[in-house]
Amino acid sequence: MMTVNISDLRANLLKYLEKANQGEQITVTTNGRVLATIAPPANKREIAKQRLRELSTTAKINDVTSPIDMEWGAAQ
Repeated sequence: MMTVNISDLRANLLKYLEKANQGEQITVTTNGRVLATIAPPANKREIAKQRLRELSTTAKINDVTSPIDMEWGAAQ
């Protein structure tokens, strides 16, 4: 994890945001005090798919009812 002072962050914001986008986690400080943490973006779609895969191992048929003529493609 990288630590950066707020003044350096202001001067080089794009550089640090690109680093975060590449997976780096950045802690922002002022006068030695932590202000915030900038984290890489989460892939919400992949996280949701993983949760569905985990739920599918314990789900029981007829747990969820829906009309027969509807397809539910969320797990695809």
